[in-house]
Amino acid sequence: MSNKVDPGLIKDLKEFGLKDAGKCFHCGNCTAVCPLSTPENPFPRRFVRYVQLGQKDKILTAPEPWLCYYCGDCSAKCPRGAEPGETMMVMRRYLTSLYDWTGFARKFYTSESFEIMAIAVVAALVGLGLLIFHAPSAGIDWVHPKLNTVWPSEDIELADLGMAAILSFLLLTNVFRCFKFIMGELAFKVPVRIYAAQLKELIIHVLTQKRFGQCTDRMQWIVHLLIMTGYASVFLCVVLFINGIPFHTIEGFRFQRDWPEFPFWHPLRLVGYYATFAILYGTTYALIGRLKKSKPVYKSSHPTDWMFLILLQLTTLTGILVHFGRLLDLALFTYAIYVIHMMVAVPMLVLEVPFAKWAHLAYRPLVIYLLKVKDAYSQEQTVPVAAVAAESAAAAK
Repeated sequence: MSNKVDPGLIKDLKEFGLKDAGKCFHCGNCTAVCPLSTPENPFPRRFVRYVQLGQKDKILTAPEPWLCYYCGDCSAKCPRGAEPGETMMVMRRYLTSLYDWTGFARKFYTSESFEIMAIAVVAALVGLGLLIFHAPSAGIDWVHPKLNTVWPSEDIELADLGMAAILSFLLLTNVFRCFKFIMGELAFKVPVRIYAAQLKELIIHVLTQKRFGQCTDRMQWIVHLLIMTGYASVFLCVVLFINGIPFHTIEGFRFQRDWPEFPFWHPLRLVGYYATFAILYGTTYALIGRLKKSKPVYKSSHPTDWMFLILLQLTTLTGILVHFGRLLDLALFTYAIYVIHMMVAVPMLVLEVPFAKWAHLAYRPLVIYLLKVKDAYSQEQTVPVAAVAAESAAAAK
């Protein structure tokens, strides 16, 4: 592994929010109290040392930032106030920018004005598009609001699918870069059957983030899981069920727009109610925590943390208002709020999914999965060597 030193690394990391890593004198308290640290991957102490020594190459290929969930125990126990947990968070931002081949993630994380401008531009384009491209006014129902008569569902679906294709391409290409950095020269040496055999680990960690549950502050895990599962539930319903898998049984129905009169216990309603509660509770808890700085994890919030939570909560609140506007037959209100809803939701998808917070949900389980793959491959390689050694010893006797 390369030991090349980058003397400008700490200065570069300060743009991503690094503050106190220089205070660390490597007492090891942080690693000792971390419930997720192991002899094979001791963090955050070793990683803080990489930062201090400018070991950019080691940082790029190391899995430790994605093994940390930032419960805050390490920062709370640090006698020097070096904030090792925050350093690990900074490294996740930094690595996200290195995985991103477009360079957009770096701009997003290092310039608050760029972040705000990017969101404003995308929101303005969405709003302008909805105001320009709609059905003729004569065909709009101003008594009983029907979104599909104003913006035909087929056109919205095409736009959704086009956006999904672009976002998938950007995210998957960045995920592939993460894969290559973590696996290194083993990336294409490991047999496909080993990758396949360990896939269950990827699925488990995507769905449950169960390692987070091992942290001392389990409430952080619950809040994180609520936000993730709540948003994922809505996203999957919109992407999958929009075209009728498996609930599209009513002509002209589209999940995210004109709801039919389903009974209260219908699966789609239950998913919607859960997602609404999960997102509102999770984002409210996190926003209040950041305002009060009630935990180490909330003391040094980055602008992207705030923006992510605000956009997600606004998306949910405007979605609720659209729903009530339809129920109360407030046509103008419903149409106006729907435009605002889309102006909030689309920038969050376009910017957060491939380049920021939501990308972490892809990188973290991927890295944990790849470590399992490496371990399985290493064990497989060790067995033949041990067998040859045993045969040689027997022959020598």
